[in-house]
Formats: sequence, structure tokens, C-alpha cells
Amino acid sequence: MEGLIIFGYIFSVSVICLFAMVQLYLIIQYNRSKTKGATVLPLTKFPKVTIQLPVYNEKYVVARLIDAVGNIQYPKDQLEVQVLDDSDDETCSIIENSVVKWKEKGLNIHQIRRPSREGFKAGALQYGLEQASGEFIAIFDADFIPNEDFLYRTLPHFEENTGMVQTRWGHINKNYNLLTRIQAFALDAHFTIEQSGRLHSGRLINFNGTAGIWRKQCIVDAGGWKANTLTEDLDLSYRAQLKGWKFNYLEDTVSPGELPTIVPSIKSQQYRWNKGAAETARQSIPNILKSKLSLGTKIHGIAHLMNSSVFLWLFIAAITSVPLILIKQSTNDHWIWSWGGVFVFGFIIITLFYWTALRSIDKKASWKHFIKDFPAFIVLTSGLSLHNSIAVSEGYLGIKSPFIRTPKFNLKKKKESIKDDAYLKVSVSPIVFLEGLLSVYFISGILIGIYFREFGFLPWHLLLAIGFGFVFYKSLMPFTK
Repeated sequence: MEGLIIFGYIFSVSVICLFAMVQLYLIIQYNRSKTKGATVLPLTKFPKVTIQLPVYNEKYVVARLIDAVGNIQYPKDQLEVQVLDDSDDETCSIIENSVVKWKEKGLNIHQIRRPSREGFKAGALQYGLEQASGEFIAIFDADFIPNEDFLYRTLPHFEENTGMVQTRWGHINKNYNLLTRIQAFALDAHFTIEQSGRLHSGRLINFNGTAGIWRKQCIVDAGGWKANTLTEDLDLSYRAQLKGWKFNYLEDTVSPGELPTIVPSIKSQQYRWNKGAAETARQSIPNILKSKLSLGTKIHGIAHLMNSSVFLWLFIAAITSVPLILIKQSTNDHWIWSWGGVFVFGFIIITLFYWTALRSIDKKASWKHFIKDFPAFIVLTSGLSLHNSIAVSEGYLGIKSPFIRTPKFNLKKKKESIKDDAYLKVSVSPIVFLEGLLSVYFISGILIGIYFREFGFLPWHLLLAIGFGFVFYKSLMPFTK
């Protein structure tokens, strides 16, 4: 058993460090390729564009979305809007009223309803695609508010072999509470260093599910939208790029969106993203290995798809670290503890990764801003590691589950609040109580370390205890301030 614990810890820490090295590579690539100022190209042609709005029970935000799309600047005779409505609540009537309003203003907009919700979001997008008349397909989720110049800023970046152009997500409610601030902090790192670093180093990137625009022929050529993973966006992205299509990412073009404001909603979104990424990795990695891509591109593609597995290795490393303190008291194999240095090295890289991202988004940001958000991010990430590990494991094992949407509430100001109604459907799973027990487990790790005067793991165990305790409390009492 001691050998298994030692192996589990050393292997997990090593894998985490390898992923950190990939992030270091992306930091270097990002800094080398960073351009000054936005690149806005003139739009000389006006191809037909279809804007798809996949919607399911979004009564709080759907009118806001349709109004924003209706205000997009583009020749009306070259624009089509599809509201792909799978709703079974009052959202349907809200959409109907909004569609009537914008039709009277001359917008070519349609409310499209399917016979069944088969395939969830992927099914809705494919259903709409088969009826779409546009050469290009822009997609916005219900929680986004596209800017008026979206098409003028994205369409000029399509070259002959460009299949998709993605924009950076903005956050309209970033300062609503601590949770939204942490999420913005994490997402900004993906939408600066990861996307830009991969793009400028010639690696594969991905469509993020919303706030992007596709060439219709690219979607068709790649086999269309498929619902065999929970991340239909990532799945199609890799199928399209393996077909030879090129993607582009515009860091300086921002599309504002709304972040989840409570832990149950964050868990729902994280579960879908992490499990879907594992499902996509399971089915796409063999195709990557068989492709004609360069070895470096294959390695980075596989690392990209397996990025969600870091939660699993983080959780294993955390669990094994507590008995490792006791094992040290009965073994003379002190070389084992040198692996703590490997973990610290990886942690330093991750710290640099998020610091670089913060400075890229906000040039005025100081270490005070970073110290305010980074520890909170680590605490929340640690607290979600069990939940996300289960999601990743299910994805790799091929265990299927339905697509669960993340509810949106049109919340921007701190004084605004959510009411616990049937729309939110907050429930407490047995995993929540296990998270509470894990908080106690890592408190015991702190006490054991103090007793044996082994303080190496103490800061980490403290973060883990707080993280699991915080997630446990916020899962039981999601509306507490």
C-alpha cells in the first residue's frame, strides 16, 4: 500500500509538471507573437451570413440576446437570424414576441422549433444548419451580447482556407461576486495565452461554443455537428482542422457574456466542459496520431485535449499527500521528497501563466490585483477537483450523460439577486457531502503535519481544506453572500 501511495503521488506530480511545461511553452509563444493594438481589416464584400442562437429555457436573457443581434451592423438583405428554440417554458412566447418586433423592423429572423430536443445543442445547430442560407454561420449562446460591429471585425479575417474565427469572451458581470471574478480570471488566461499561443505557434485551437463564426462549408466538410460528446464545439474543431481547415483567433475583438454566479451553476458548466473534453480526447486522439500533422502539433493537440485530466492528477496528488507524511516517518527513502520540488516548479509556472494573462488583459494590474485573485482561484480549483475528476473519469470511461445547460439570470449589479425557483433546479448530490468530508480530511493532514513537524504540505493542505469546505458550503447554501 505504501508503494502504491508513493507511486500515485510521484506519477501525478510528474504529469502535472508536464502540463505546466506545455503552459510555459505557450507563455513564451504568446510573448513572442504579441502584437500592439487591434487589427481591424476593411470589409470589402458582404457575403450572406446566418446567425444561430441556440436557446433552451432562457427566459431571463433571450430578449436581451435577440435585441443585441438585431442591432448588429450588416446589410439586412445579407443577414439571416435563426432562433433555435428548444424551450418548453415561457421562453417560447418571449422569443415569439421578440421575433415579431424585429421582423417589423425588417430583420430576416425566424423562430425555429424542432419536433424533439434530440442531440441537445449540437442537434439544434445541425437542424438549423440544414435550413441556413448563409455562407457563414455565426453562433451566440443565450448569455452573450454581441457587439454591433461583430461581423465587420470577424469576416475580413476569413481567407480561402479559413474555417472559423473565434473572438475573446468578455464578462459583463465580472465584479458581481467572488465567484464571477475568479471565473473571469481563469477564462482570461485561456483566451489570451492559450488561444493566442497555440495560434501563433501553428498549433490546433478550438471554437469555444459561442462568439465565433464558421464558414458553412467547413462545418459540412467536417461532418456537421454531432452530439456524441458534451463539447460539440471542441469535437467539431478538431474534426475540421484534421480535414485541413485553418482557424483564426482575434484576441482584440471582445464579445461580452454572462458568468454563472453560484457554485451549483459553475459545477454544471465545469462538469460539461471537463467531461466533454475527455470524451473528445477519447475519440480524437487516435485520429491525431494517424494524421499528417507534425510531431510537435500532435503533442500539443493531445495535451490540449487532455488538459482537463489535470484535475484528476491534482486530486490524486492531494489525496496521497496526507498518508505520505506518515510514510515518511517509517522510511529512509528521502529521495521521495525531492518530488515536492517538481510540484513547486510546476506551481511557479502556473503562477507565471496567470500573471502574464492578467497583465495582458489589464496593463494597469499590479501584484496586489494578482494576490487578490490568484489564491482565490487556487482555492476554488482545489475545491472543484473531486467534482471535475469524476467528470473527466466518466468521459474517458465512455459513461454517457445528458447535456445540462448552465442557467443565466441577466445579473450584473451586486444588489441584484437570484430567487430559488423551479427554473434554477438546485439539487444536492452525494458528492457534495464527500466534498465536506474531504475538507475534514485535509484539516487532519494539517494536524498530522504539525504533530510530526512536517510543514512541507501545510500550505497546500490549508488551501485544499478551505477549497473543499467552501465548495461544500456554497453547494448547500448557494445564495448566501
